[in-house]
Amino acid sequence: MTTATPAKKRTALVLFLLAFSQFIISVDYNIVYVALPDIGEDLGFSAQSLQWVVSAYAVAFGGLLLFGGRAVDRLGARRLLIAGLGFYAVASLAGGFATNQGLLIAARLVQGLGGALLFPAVLALIATSFEGAQRNKAFAVWGSAGSLGLAAGALLGGVLTDLASWRWVFFINIPLALIILIPAPKAIRPDGPANFSSGFDLPAALLSTVGVSAIVTGLVTGPEKGWGDSLTLGALVLGAVLLIAFFITESKTRNPLMPLRLLKNRPLVVAMSVLFVFQTALAGAYYVFTTYVQPVLGYSPIQAGLAFLPLTLVSIIGAGKLAPKFMERFGMRATLSTGMVVNGIGIALTILGMSTGGSFYALLPGSIVWGIGGGLVFVSVFASASSGVTAEEQGVAGAMASTSQQIGGAVGLAVLVAIANSTFSGTYAEAAKSDILDGLQLAGLIGAGLLVLGGILALALKKDNPAATAAVESATEAADKEPQHAIG
Repeated sequence: MTTATPAKKRTALVLFLLAFSQFIISVDYNIVYVALPDIGEDLGFSAQSLQWVVSAYAVAFGGLLLFGGRAVDRLGARRLLIAGLGFYAVASLAGGFATNQGLLIAARLVQGLGGALLFPAVLALIATSFEGAQRNKAFAVWGSAGSLGLAAGALLGGVLTDLASWRWVFFINIPLALIILIPAPKAIRPDGPANFSSGFDLPAALLSTVGVSAIVTGLVTGPEKGWGDSLTLGALVLGAVLLIAFFITESKTRNPLMPLRLLKNRPLVVAMSVLFVFQTALAGAYYVFTTYVQPVLGYSPIQAGLAFLPLTLVSIIGAGKLAPKFMERFGMRATLSTGMVVNGIGIALTILGMSTGGSFYALLPGSIVWGIGGGLVFVSVFASASSGVTAEEQGVAGAMASTSQQIGGAVGLAVLVAIANSTFSGTYAEAAKSDILDGLQLAGLIGAGLLVLGGILALALKKDNPAATAAVESATEAADKEPQHAIG
């Protein structure tokens, strides 16, 4: 019986730490949804303003991602991983103790800052620490951890809200962060010296951060205040002007925050476009699902969390087992396109299974199909985004992809929540269940249609040759056994 070498043990530990980091990001994203009704009641949010508990995170995360990605490339992925987790822990502590809407929203903004540092750091470490077949497997483990985090978030959100308080959906992040913060300094290989020689392009960082944040702010305030409101219009116009200024600045600077030549990388640009569509539909679909099982079916938070389990557990299989096999056999292009279409079909089936007198079992077939498609997409789209990008620019490439994802999520919440709430007035408690359901189904089916269109968009990727890729990976498998390929 052979035993694992120290190098392999360290490689396995680092992969666990990186995957667990994605687990935390996913837990934090999904754990809040189930707790939203209790948060709204306790802190006095309206049905429309309640989306800010989710959207505040998206504003900071999306606005700071390009800054975070370039910081990873310049300062080091390990340093930014540790910093991001530190922000998560501190902000979660503040969120758990929040006594009013302002404090909770502020805590979510700081959590978004933590995510903007953590996410590109994890992607960069995966892309630069693994090669060939090991890299695809690492992305599969990372994607599975993300899906598991969604499942755990939904379940933990219900359990903690029911048995303790919604405040524990924030407190739980602190011990989770410590699981990584304690071993990471020794387990992950040290960063090289921070690169300050070529500057950091602070003007572009400021323009992109404020510009993206303004766009997201306008999108999430539009449904509540009206699209003609001065704050909404002002934020959208300001964001558009600043982003134009950002691109002009980037075209003239010698050391850009986001090298514009990356926009010529077809896999990255297609991945960004598909991620935008994917997250637009996904954010709306999660809202629809949560609203249906609680205000319409009357589920408790813990029951709502359990209702999410089939969807997210099947996503783990899709990401961890099916995605790498599909990419190896059919290629990245076919995997991504198929995943988007399957995801859309699954959401449509789930929506069509909803009725005022419905049950969990009517949602089950659609949830399973939805989960399989989501797992295929999540792994293949980020693998596509990182392909053809140098190690020195993996941080900003991952940030570009995730920025598109976060803006898509904000668009999904703004537009699809507005559609979902367009069929009734007042609160959920005051509205007829049939009126609530009409809006939810309309929003959900629109999201499903967008996913199918996203599957067609994914065909813009160059058709890859799985046989040639397999030959390269076979050669890499042998190289991966050499010590120099181990992490650390």
